[in-house]
Amino acid sequence: MDGFVALYVFMLAAFTGYEIIGRVPVILHTPLMSGSNFIHGIVLVGAMIALGHATTPLETAIGFIGVLLGAGNAAGGYVATARMLEMFKSSTPAGGGKH
Repeated sequence: MDGFVALYVFMLAAFTGYEIIGRVPVILHTPLMSGSNFIHGIVLVGAMIALGHATTPLETAIGFIGVLLGAGNAAGGYVATARMLEMFKSSTPAGGGKH
């Protein structure tokens, strides 16, 4: 794939992702985060495969950075989702208040 074609595909994907995410209602944010965590996991696997096929030091460095960022993105997504779900938990025990 030519460098300009790859850049075009990247820019198109970034624009499309921005437009789609920007139109998501607040109520759907938590389920969307769970879906994006799944996608980050796939990105991490792809980065590990790319790192495994690296032959030059530059490719190895870029692959390592990709794995590092992918892992951080996936882990951070799960932490953010857990915090959001924690906000929806009731502060009183189930079954009522005082007895």
